[in-house]
Amino acid sequence: MPNRRRTTAALTAAVAVAGAVVLAGAPVAQAEVVDVDYACETKIGPKSAVSPVDIKAVKSGGGYTITMSFEKGVSDSPVELPKGVMTPRAELVLGGDASGKVKVTGSPNTAAIPPDTPISIGTLTGTFTPKKNGKVTFTAGVLTVHALGMDAAVCTPKNNPKPSLELQVTGVSGGGSGGSDTPPPATDGGDQLPRTGPLDSAVALGTLGGTVLLTGAAGVLWLTRRTAR
Repeated sequence: MPNRRRTTAALTAAVAVAGAVVLAGAPVAQAEVVDVDYACETKIGPKSAVSPVDIKAVKSGGGYTITMSFEKGVSDSPVELPKGVMTPRAELVLGGDASGKVKVTGSPNTAAIPPDTPISIGTLTGTFTPKKNGKVTFTAGVLTVHALGMDAAVCTPKNNPKPSLELQVTGVSGGGSGGSDTPPPATDGGDQLPRTGPLDSAVALGTLGGTVLLTGAAGVLWLTRRTAR
């Protein structure tokens, strides 16, 4: 009988440990490299290119640092672009339990870009601050290449790409997965908290003074009647 109890306890502990390992190993983000077919409007006419796009998220404080990486350029320039004159930026479209867009920005080019060669986009970075818990997807949106003081190319995905990242957001205070991003409406006067400004203090003191005055008058009246008797 003792052996059977020890065996049962050991099996129970093993199942508990296995369950903890499964929970700990549950993925909080699923990333996938997605081919995005960009249609670009440039200063030298329309261009198109397909680039594999990778989006990742790293927890940072109350939000996430988002990185968007391009494996190929999406356009080229007919002239040489000197060092530091080209900066890419993009929008990521949120889906799932979030809506809106996240803006990501790249660094200026660290070397000159020869003419008629694909412009390397590299890695763009931004911040996502969730408002509620739930599953959030990130999909490549409009990409803009700013060069020589102007938006040299504006590229829009034309193949309706699927999300590159699916992020499970947890730990948002008061954020249920079915919650709303809309702030609660203002309440009417019936639910207002007591005011404590100078004017209200004066009203409160006046009310207190009136109460004391009435109490004193009642006392005088009672004494007068008692004396009369």
